[in-house]
Amino acid sequence: MLKYHDKEWGVHITDDQKLFEFLTLEGAQAGLSWLTILKRREGYRKAFANFDVKKVAKYSESKIENLLKDPGIIRNKLKVRSAVHNAKLFIDVQKEFGSFYSYSMQFVQGSPIINKRKQMSDFQATTKESDAFSKDLRKIGFKFVGSTIIYAHMQACGMVNDHLMSCFRYKEINCEIK
Repeated sequence: MLKYHDKEWGVHITDDQKLFEFLTLEGAQAGLSWLTILKRREGYRKAFANFDVKKVAKYSESKIENLLKDPGIIRNKLKVRSAVHNAKLFIDVQKEFGSFYSYSMQFVQGSPIINKRKQMSDFQATTKESDAFSKDLRKIGFKFVGSTIIYAHMQACGMVNDHLMSCFRYKEINCEIK
């Protein structure tokens, strides 16, 4: 967890393949701890073709059935099926907006939100931005994209800087954004 916090969490991601990875992992995390997902991250990379969205979108029913037997991932039928389903919609979004990144950044008016959190009690599970992003994804047909999941995605992908102001990463992330 510490390595993930110190190196990845909150870094602004513009690469669609990484965005698909985080969207898939955040959906898999629903109801579980993030540590549980991080421990299976390599399993997810293997199972989901290193998050190559075009490959995942073409997964057959037999491939999905095999994934449901894979101990390297969370073997929840709804979550596995949603990853494949979401891959198809992700590609549609890319076609319409040029990239999933371009699409997602509209929910933060084109640039990351820099919050000023002073203590852990300042954190929220959702925001008006995650509500809007989630609502739009659900309208398109995405699954496992509730507002709490989407806010976690926004935090992880650097759409918002939610490091505490006292955290050494807060300033580093802000410098990367500028």
